This record gives sequence, C-alpha cells and structure tokens, in this order.
Amino acid sequence: MYHWFALRSVPLVGNVLYRRLLDRFGSPEAVFRASDAELASVRGVSSAVAASIRGHDPRAFAESECERVRRAGVRIVTIRDPDYPPLLLQITDPPPYLYVKGDPTGLEPAVAVVGSRRATVYGRTVTARLAEDLARRGVAVVSGMARGIDTAAHQGALAGEGRTVGVLGCGIDVVYPPENRALFARVADRGALVSEFPLGMGPLAENFPRRNRIISGMCRGVLVVEAAERSGSLITAQMALDQGRDVFAIPGNITSSGSSGTNRLIREGAKLVAGVEDILEELVPRAAAAVAVAPPLPPLPAGEAALMAMFGADPLHIDEIIAKSALTVGEVSAMLLRLELKGVVTQLPGKFFHAN
Repeated sequence: MYHWFALRSVPLVGNVLYRRLLDRFGSPEAVFRASDAELASVRGVSSAVAASIRGHDPRAFAESECERVRRAGVRIVTIRDPDYPPLLLQITDPPPYLYVKGDPTGLEPAVAVVGSRRATVYGRTVTARLAEDLARRGVAVVSGMARGIDTAAHQGALAGEGRTVGVLGCGIDVVYPPENRALFARVADRGALVSEFPLGMGPLAENFPRRNRIISGMCRGVLVVEAAERSGSLITAQMALDQGRDVFAIPGNITSSGSSGTNRLIREGAKLVAGVEDILEELVPRAAAAVAVAPPLPPLPAGEAALMAMFGADPLHIDEIIAKSALTVGEVSAMLLRLELKGVVTQLPGKFFHAN
C-alpha cells in the first residue's frame, strides 16, 4: 500500500486526477516512474502537477501510514479491489481507497438513512423502525454514525439482524461521537465502518460534505428524516440526485423547523415514505429494468441457488420456503429480495413468490 498512500499525499492530486493516473499508468508505483512527457499526456496534469509528482517526497506520510494501518488492524480496499463498493465507482470522484473495519461485501442493495443530530423522539423511533424493516428485508442500511438519526438507523438495522455500514467523517481509528464506542464495535462486527480519511484525523467540519457523497454514492437511494433547511442531510439528498439515486423523505410536523427541509423535499418530488414498502417498490422495478438490458447473470450463490431449486410451476408462500430451507425469516427474506432484484423471482400478493 506504500505507493497508494504516497500518491494520495502528492499536492494537487485529488481523487479525479488520481483515478485518471491509475487508468493511464496502471498502478500508483508506475505513476512515480513516468516521465514528464508521459504525465503530461493525462488530462488535468499541468506542468505544476507533473513537477509536484516528480518532486514530492512521500516517504514520511506513506511509511507512517503503512505502520499505523498495520498496528490498527485496518484493511485498505482500493478502487481496483473487487470488494470496493460497486455503486461508489459510479460517482465522479470516488476515493482511490477506503480504510475499512469489518466486511464491506454483500451490501447490495443498500439505502442511506440521514437526518438531524438533534432528532426528536418521533424521528428516532420512525428511523429505527424503518431501518429494522429494511434490514429484515435484506437491504443494507448506510449512515454516518453521528448522533440522532444516524445512530437510530444503525441501531434499527442491528435490531433487524441485517447489515449496516457507518461512513465516517474522521479517521477510522477515531470514535466520534465518543458515546457511540459500543455501537462502532457492533457495526464493524455486523457490517463495516469505512472512511477515506487518514488514520488519526479528527472530525473536522470540512470532512462531512466529503463523507456525505460516499454515503449516497454507496446506495441506491437516500432516506431523509428530520432535516432543517440548509442542513447537511439536504446536501446529501442533492448529492444523491446528482449521482442518479432515488431520494425518499419522512414527512414531519409542518410547524417544526426541524422538519422544514424534509417537507420541502417532498414538495419538490422526493418520495413520501410511510413504510418500508414505499422504498422497496422503487428499488425493485429499477433493479428489474437494469436486469432486462444487462448481460446474462453469473451463477447464483449456493444459498440462492438452493432456494431457487424449491420452486416449481406454482408459487410458494414465504412460510413454506422458510420451512423447507430451515433458514431464519431474516435469511430467507434477504435472499428473496436479492433474487427479486436480480429479476429471477417475482413477489405476488399475500407473500407468495414465483420463479420467473
């Protein structure tokens, strides 16, 4: 990882240019071996940038970061790693690598849940319930590990025995807020903590807009709960729209300034959410449309293939599938949702499922 850290430390090389350099030269190490003329062939590399790359001494940061990563037991997932979140690759400036604690795989589909740090009891309760329902249906819940709505979202996903991801606005070895230390450990155990910031970096104000684009970028949609005007959550919603993601919102008290932002989102076209089905009905048709124009699917994982083998000509009720599979309700619900998203099963009224 030395050269990945080294290139990231070069002044004037941001995420977009980092990716162009990777695409041109194949690896960070090769970038440092490139001549001025070769560097100049990359769009965005001026003479000043080339001089910065050629003249920069990255040893202090790169060597220190390698040692700190080793001591902290943190995993680095690069943009070339198959475990890198696939939807995040679609944004304009994905981080060249992520610091990860936990398992970043198996997070498709995912929905981001964001909102106020000063959430009301209503906001926290509704958030936890929806996150739990999403988790039980096999949808990963992504949020920012902050106080209020973020904390309720992660707790709800854990209560639903599902997967959850915390995206941090600080180094992955920094627990912020400090009262969430136990929650940090549970999220890493049942999903993942991720950050693009170097180890030891504190929760600086300028970090959070950058964090928010990762939250929305990892997901198919963003659910906003209790956001005031000009809040960070509305910035995340705008980022989601810019990235082509769905935006959902929970309606709030029309007399509360803490819900003015979410209510405005609904007026401007965000989907009003009263229950988990309002989210799922948007995710599944979009996935099915993608399947219709996609190349043939690869073989299904063993568990999903075993579930498909149960189907015949007649639809099966979810209770029958659970009984035949000897799996938990949560496991079967998650598999069925993934199969529905892949377009190989269809849910019928009454919790019946039919193989396509």
